[in-house]
Amino acid sequence: MKNKITIETELDAVLHLLDEANIIVHENDGIITRWSSGCETLYGWSREEAVGRSVHQLLQTRFPMPLDEIRKQLAGEDFWQGEVEHRTRDGRSVFVATRWTAVSLSADAKSVVIQTITDVTEMKRVQNDLAEREAHLRSVLDTVPESAIVIDDTGIITSFSAAAERLFGYSAAEVCGQNVSMLMPNPDRDAHDSYISNYVETGERRIIGYGRVVNGRRKDGTIFPMELAVGEARTGGKRIFTGFVRDLTTRQKIEEELRQSQKMEAIGQLAGGLAHDFNNLLTVISGNLEMMDYKLEDAHLRVLLQEAQAAAEDGAKLTGQLLAFGRRQPLDNRLVDVGQLVSSFSDLMRRTLGEAIEFRTVTTGSSNEALVDASQLQNAILNLVINARDAMPRGGKLTVELSRVRLDADYAKMYPNMRTGEFVLVSVTDTGTGMTPDIKSKAFEPFFTTKDTSAGTGLGLSMVYGFIKQSGGNIQLYSEPGQGTSVRMYLPAAKRKTGMDSVRITANQGQSPLPGGAEKILVVEDDPRVRRVTVSRLTSFGYQVIEAENGNEALTQLENHDDIALLFTDVVMPGGMTGDELANRVRAAKPHIPVLFTSGYTEPEIAGKELALTGSWLKKPYTSRDLATRVRALLDATDSTLATPVTAM
Repeated sequence: MKNKITIETELDAVLHLLDEANIIVHENDGIITRWSSGCETLYGWSREEAVGRSVHQLLQTRFPMPLDEIRKQLAGEDFWQGEVEHRTRDGRSVFVATRWTAVSLSADAKSVVIQTITDVTEMKRVQNDLAEREAHLRSVLDTVPESAIVIDDTGIITSFSAAAERLFGYSAAEVCGQNVSMLMPNPDRDAHDSYISNYVETGERRIIGYGRVVNGRRKDGTIFPMELAVGEARTGGKRIFTGFVRDLTTRQKIEEELRQSQKMEAIGQLAGGLAHDFNNLLTVISGNLEMMDYKLEDAHLRVLLQEAQAAAEDGAKLTGQLLAFGRRQPLDNRLVDVGQLVSSFSDLMRRTLGEAIEFRTVTTGSSNEALVDASQLQNAILNLVINARDAMPRGGKLTVELSRVRLDADYAKMYPNMRTGEFVLVSVTDTGTGMTPDIKSKAFEPFFTTKDTSAGTGLGLSMVYGFIKQSGGNIQLYSEPGQGTSVRMYLPAAKRKTGMDSVRITANQGQSPLPGGAEKILVVEDDPRVRRVTVSRLTSFGYQVIEAENGNEALTQLENHDDIALLFTDVVMPGGMTGDELANRVRAAKPHIPVLFTSGYTEPEIAGKELALTGSWLKKPYTSRDLATRVRALLDATDSTLATPVTAM
């Protein structure tokens, strides 16, 4: 029911009392009938200038909704309120909060609208400025590589940057409003609130303003090292804490590899020095034994002398292995066709392995010449073959593979100890018991062995390591428990002849550009450096890339992205799900998605479930062209299959 004022003059009396306020009275069509002095001050028009004109035209009103809808609400509910923009006489914009009230005058039954107006221009400016500053701050936080997390003085998360989302695996919506301890493992998880309360009460700082290395906990439960720096600010009488987090996983891994390399270098120098001095002692011992042999006539004593000579010879062999590890053995480097060398003693290796082990050699290409000591290389391969045999007591498969490869800068970024250039790759791969990470980290150390005391000295792999390094090459060890082991020796390849060089250069100049596309590819790789380089390569080809570090995370990404066109996955990964198991899950859910496998193992048969039969296999290390060509071929094959029309039977 509409409000009624019996006498119109009473309205004038009320408005007179409120003349300093911002009040406008107008008819339903917008014609102004009353204009307060407050409006004269706010808008610049006098009462005489304003009365009789349309309020909406005079003030060039900009409404938040159509005017007809406002009038409809006013007719039904007698009021409307909202925020509008007006123009003053001098053209300035003013933002006002206004309330419209419909009033019926009993004198002539006319209905008028009373507008009360509050100038909110300054408040609007402050709000816009605050929003702009907040957007700027958000853009900075989303751009910096470090993760940023803001909490209040009770530990509740109030802000979570995009980098933090990527690092911890949570979205901002999942963590904002939750206690920051959810991002920590124990004991910090349970004790965090006491840290804050102790600081608030005593002012004793444990981390604020200093920074320290702590552990973080991702959404999937994995623990990782991180560098945490925390700053404090006060606003509105309250404390807020901003933490900047840097993931140290890759850095610690590189530092550990550097420490391991330095340790191996130091042990090598020590072993080489000891072997050198011990050789001098053995020379004296064996020399005196030989001289005694000429003069000794007692047959029984001669047997004892010969045993001592044999022991001295064994000692000389051990010192030779130590010298090899210490890179101080004399090498007779010559141009050797490694393929022919392996073929020449493959029968010896087959007899060494026995009938329970399936043995084969695979040679790729015809130019596998390297400048190397042939006898030492033969000893190194035999050492690896014997180790592989011992790792397969119940039989298995062993493959020696040779090929010529080029290690580029991308590969060196993944493995900092590797040198770039052209190499002859000799891989010895078995299907044996494999190694745990702890054993793998010590595998090349001298005298370290997992065999029984009578079964080995622990110098075999260390000798191989020293020989390869002294020859100017690289060596890598791939191994997973229950999956087998692959040792890869990279020998510096002999330079091609000038004529062949010119042909190869001409051929390279005529190569077509790398094929690319715009499809979305899911990359699954547990090594962060390998994953980063792979993602960078695929992105440079034009593809959209989604990444995951294990099978479970990959399945989550698959659910979140319906347009994934290809799965590119490592075969052996931590987390309980191998690459072929992941592929089976993906094929069951989305059979149209092709799968491309990769691994550091020599061949798919050893790395996982006869993957060579699928044709979707890319062996590490692979070049950018290998990756681009294989990915494009799989995507094109899938497109042509989907486009093939179904023929009626």
